[in-house]
Amino acid sequence: MAEIDFGGVVEDVITSEEFSLDKAREILKDEKITVLGYGVQGPAQALNLKDNGFPVIIGQLEGDEYWDRAVADGFVPGETLFPLEEAAKRGTIIKYLLSDAGQAAVWPQLKECLNEGDALYFSHGFSIVYKEQTGIIPPDNVDVILVAPKGSGRSVRANFLDGSGINSSYAVHQDATGRATERTLAVGIAIGSGYLFPTTFEKEVHSDLTGERGVLMGCLAGVMEAQYNVLRKNGHSPSEAFNETVEELTQSLIRLVAENGMDWMFGNCSTTAQRGALDWAPRFRDAVVPLFDELYESVVSGKETKRVIEVNSAPDYLEKLRKELDVIKNSEMWKAGAAVRSLRPENRGK
Repeated sequence: MAEIDFGGVVEDVITSEEFSLDKAREILKDEKITVLGYGVQGPAQALNLKDNGFPVIIGQLEGDEYWDRAVADGFVPGETLFPLEEAAKRGTIIKYLLSDAGQAAVWPQLKECLNEGDALYFSHGFSIVYKEQTGIIPPDNVDVILVAPKGSGRSVRANFLDGSGINSSYAVHQDATGRATERTLAVGIAIGSGYLFPTTFEKEVHSDLTGERGVLMGCLAGVMEAQYNVLRKNGHSPSEAFNETVEELTQSLIRLVAENGMDWMFGNCSTTAQRGALDWAPRFRDAVVPLFDELYESVVSGKETKRVIEVNSAPDYLEKLRKELDVIKNSEMWKAGAAVRSLRPENRGK
């Protein structure tokens, strides 16, 4: 465990130097790892585990598109791919990676498959923290653990393949065996985490839901749309508006932020850009603080989870989702984006 100074606050983090992959293999040598759900996080974590030499069983609804995806990825029906309940019964560490709404729906069947000493693993605190809404209350005789990669499943897999790993938080909600922490850290290293930092189920879900609705996705999409529309309203072409709003951010500036931080990015831009950014950043910050306060309260109170469960459990959810996504895809801004991407050197002629 390494002590790292995060801007004056010292935190303990776990890296593969302190907790090696060989150590993880030793701790997990007698475990049977089951991944339930082959949708978003499931494929990445399962394939990373497999590539690191850990036997993995997949549980998925038989015959659906995700079952077919697992087959395409090399999992064999009847050997390493089973219906959900059968897969759960075969595991000692059961990774519950169905969607949050899916976890609530399947829980009555899954809880009957758990044996004393099993570890019930989550990558999101949603189902446990909002148990009044999900109905998910694990039995007292199993470990309840969490490893939450800080990225999409695609990023978890891509970062593993390029050797960088992706950072993950970890938590133990219930330690029935006395081995919950070592199991958690071992699985965190086994899926290829760059480093692991401690949290709680509550803090993980509160920060995660706020981040997704805020800077990471919702706020980002809304702010981009606002700037694009202002530029278009004032006579700028779609190409110019998109390049100044999205392309320069994603292809240049955000990479500088990732490399060495916001100050370094500012320091490597023109003096005109520096001055404007330094003057306007506090105004944007102060303008959105009330909205973020409202968002965080909505998360903590359970309003956000209530909406997720209600909407995502509807029988026509996927149909409505596609329509909502198509509105974005077919907007002028993102049609312009498709055109701009097609002009990148690596995409020409495709």
